[in-house]
Amino acid sequence: QVQLVESGGGLAQPGGSLRLSCAASGFTFSLYSMSWVRQAPGKGLEWVSGIYSDGTGTWYTDSVKGRFTISRDNTKNTLYLQMNSLKPEDTALYYCAKETFAGRLIADFGSWGQGTQVTVSS
Repeated sequence: QVQLVESGGGLAQPGGSLRLSCAASGFTFSLYSMSWVRQAPGKGLEWVSGIYSDGTGTWYTDSVKGRFTISRDNTKNTLYLQMNSLKPEDTALYYCAKETFAGRLIADFGSWGQGTQVTVSS
């Protein structure tokens, strides 16, 4: 079965950096686009970033453009999110998510990880 396990969250100061990882198993990772989705306290889900299966195309929500970088290593079945210049409004539970169908990046998520907490505070 599909398993997505996030790690790398924690407490960071404003302006600091964190790198999230998502270890994937139970499916052919290299065929699926992957994304990061977050949920801030008291708010709904927000699609943060996505990456196509071969890593050649990416998408970012406006609030993180220029600060976050999504990447993947298909040899290690791992998705990453490098987060720089962190702001308090980046505080959220960050989820790794897999597209339902191979070959698309449309925020149609069929599988989710358990999430990793990111807190940005001084």
